[in-house]
Amino acid sequence: MPSPAIFYSADVETILPDEAETQAELIETFRSIIETVHADTGHAYRSVHAKSHALLEGEMEVLSDLPTELAQGLFLTPRRYPVLARISTNAGDILPDSISLARGLAIKVLGVDGERLPGSEGDSTQDFVMANGARFPAPTAKDFLKSLKLLAKTTDRIEWGKKAISAVFRVTEKALEAVGGESALLKSLGGYPNSHPLGERYFSQAPIRYGAHIAKVAVVPLSANFNALSDTEIAIDGRENALREEVAKVLATQGGQWELRVQLCRDLEANPVEDASVAWPEDDNPYVPVAIITIPAQTSWSEDRAAKMDDGTSFSPWHGIADHRPLGNIMRARKPAYAASSQFRGSLNGCPMHEPVPEPSV
Repeated sequence: MPSPAIFYSADVETILPDEAETQAELIETFRSIIETVHADTGHAYRSVHAKSHALLEGEMEVLSDLPTELAQGLFLTPRRYPVLARISTNAGDILPDSISLARGLAIKVLGVDGERLPGSEGDSTQDFVMANGARFPAPTAKDFLKSLKLLAKTTDRIEWGKKAISAVFRVTEKALEAVGGESALLKSLGGYPNSHPLGERYFSQAPIRYGAHIAKVAVVPLSANFNALSDTEIAIDGRENALREEVAKVLATQGGQWELRVQLCRDLEANPVEDASVAWPEDDNPYVPVAIITIPAQTSWSEDRAAKMDDGTSFSPWHGIADHRPLGNIMRARKPAYAASSQFRGSLNGCPMHEPVPEPSV
């Protein structure tokens, strides 16, 4: 039997003395990335995860008969919610897919009731922002800032060089994985495998409050067609938008399902709150399903959808209810950084970021 879930209390977080300074530097670094790309393209994209591959609408069904420790917050009672979903890669500039990078999945649940988090008063959404790795690449925001500054210097640098480096790093990473290894650095610099986005597993990486408890969140393929793509390698050479095209091939005629799962914190040493670079062990504490996300067949990307979801919608773990308050150093840094980046993008593009309301179609 697994250990009981840890109850949330404010003292699970430890505020570092230099967090405000680090957050200010993050904001300025994000701003510099946005400014550089805007100067080149005439458009202000996200400072990270700028390029979208799929902009989707669907439905999330909270499972019935969940045990008490899982029936918390948004997942307290069985209910169906409209959702928006965005699949992306993590660079701040719009790169061809032959430069293979880690992917992200952002889910926005619409029509959510409950006490709101600071800064999202008046909204009725719950966002889950995830990436396809169980752990964040840096233990603290200060460590992440160092790598972000290096990446900022590569924004708008010679594209052919990035392509060549990515090709070398993919081969090196594949060789490492063949012998049981892995390199987060190689992946972050363009060595990510050419896997299909619909077959990936996505993780919150950092924890959130889960009602009375603490948890990390994951979204994993559930339907047979999504699961079949988990071992699929996409041919990306010479294809500017290979990922977008491959997702479109599936969703133009087929729907699919993901399972939303949570991993409860059961040991504050093995499951640290403040160090997001530690993957919580799953052997005796697996992610367990709490909801099903259904994506019907649809046009998965279009210029019109991009105008609404890329330019008119922001995703942040701080868009949500108090029962799912983001926790830890990385999550605290995201609150001012994401808010400032959204406002800055909106000012450059002439349209402020906003929370959407349910519509028949995005």
